[in-house]
Amino acid sequence: MKRHRWFLPEAPDVYAMLRAQSSVTLEGMAAFTEWTAGDLDRQSNVRDAEHDADQERRTLIEAVRDAFTTPLPSEDLFEISQGMDEVINGAKNLVREAALMGVIPDPAMEDMARLLEQGMRELDHAFDHLGTDPVQATDLADAAIKTQRRLERVYRRAMSELIEVRDLREVLARQELYRRMTRMSDDVVAVADRVWYSSVKEA
Repeated sequence: MKRHRWFLPEAPDVYAMLRAQSSVTLEGMAAFTEWTAGDLDRQSNVRDAEHDADQERRTLIEAVRDAFTTPLPSEDLFEISQGMDEVINGAKNLVREAALMGVIPDPAMEDMARLLEQGMRELDHAFDHLGTDPVQATDLADAAIKTQRRLERVYRRAMSELIEVRDLREVLARQELYRRMTRMSDDVVAVADRVWYSSVKEA
């Protein structure tokens, strides 16, 4: 009688996949920051990064779906990956909307973009510690959240300064772009919160 041997499939390295998505997202956010600083040609790099990040996200989600088990709960992985996807999608959409409205990025947008990039960089470092050092991961998630609190102050100041702008069309366009950046900021905070939550469960 033949004996059938059953082997559990190897657990995928989801942490490496998460870092791969984060790395591409960071490249896109760096290009986004340079775009807000006046290098308008960088908009194509933002779009390319968004496409590449989608590919990395798809690889991660498929691996999680097919895995028997993962070192981090699949729900946490999905939420973190989705949140990053929302951030880079927001950057791509903002660049496109600005072009359609004929709006050139201003210093307030640059300041907010730098804080968005910094927040994602803190999260990228946090991913290095998921599964190994939950305390460090939560500290870095907290640091990411602090950057977005600073972004809120930049946003409020920028909105108040629009009172001095006489062109109503420009006011409305910039209000929309500023608000889009705050929604991106909310997505950064959502990722940080999920990192914090998943790390606490590990501790």
